[in-house]
Amino acid sequence: MEEKIIRKLNWYYYGVMVFTLIILSAMYYLTSQPDFEPYSPNGTLGMTIQYTVILLALIGIPAGLYAVKFFKPDTYEKYESAAAFRIMVVGLIMPLAICAFYLFGGYKPMMWIAAMAAVSWLFTKPTLGKMEQEMKPQDPNEETY
Repeated sequence: MEEKIIRKLNWYYYGVMVFTLIILSAMYYLTSQPDFEPYSPNGTLGMTIQYTVILLALIGIPAGLYAVKFFKPDTYEKYESAAAFRIMVVGLIMPLAICAFYLFGGYKPMMWIAAMAAVSWLFTKPTLGKMEQEMKPQDPNEETY
């Protein structure tokens, strides 16, 4: 049962990477066209896109990584949905930031956000050990640091 859940979660995990590569390829193709004009990062639309990506990263990454602790899964089905939520929330910030990077014509702060999201996405890798640890009931007498 546990292996089946981990296999299913791996589809989400690696699906995020495939989606990111598709977005990366599409944006590279778009920006290589001679009639493409990048947006100004200092314009109104550019600032709105930047603030949206930054806000989603600031809220989404910690919330996604904390999702399993918040939901307190006691069954395998609840754990599967919480872990899938974590993978999707943390992982989908990466293609969004890459898209903004290319829309602005190589604006480096968006690539830094994509890199932070990629590192955070690595922490969502589903494994049996992580599942056992997160499904284990918390002992109220045990110290947590």
